[in-house]
Amino acid sequence: MKKIFHTGLTNRGTDTALLAARVAVGVLMLTHGIPKMLMLFSGAPLQFPPVLGMDAQTSLALAVFAEVFCSILLIAGFATRLAAFPLAFTMLVAVLLIHAADPLTAKEPALLYLLVYSVLLFAGSGRYSVDYLLQRRAALRTAGQAPAKAGALAI
Repeated sequence: MKKIFHTGLTNRGTDTALLAARVAVGVLMLTHGIPKMLMLFSGAPLQFPPVLGMDAQTSLALAVFAEVFCSILLIAGFATRLAAFPLAFTMLVAVLLIHAADPLTAKEPALLYLLVYSVLLFAGSGRYSVDYLLQRRAALRTAGQAPAKAGALAI
């Protein structure tokens, strides 16, 4: 009964939930970003809305950066908070500018992505991530110890 109400952030369940959220939202966002990347490099005339005073190509390139590159970082758990910021900003632009006049049902996907990215911004990547491995290795170096197995990635 105690485990049901446990709120400790060092809980393996929390780390597993952060891993699941990172991987799921990262893979799902790639399904939006890869078609945009193909559009960007196709050479065809762009049909993408210019936002924040940028032309369509710059706007699309920044969306591709966030939705493809940052999603890959998110999946790996590398620079998670840094990667979540452009993704959250992109979703904020989608909600407030691109779908501003649309009903809530059209804004809902971007709002859901924004919610997950916001959680990852505050919570970080968790134990099952490259961030954790790098942080652990740096802590061991600072303490004057060598990592248990230098080349191994123990998750």
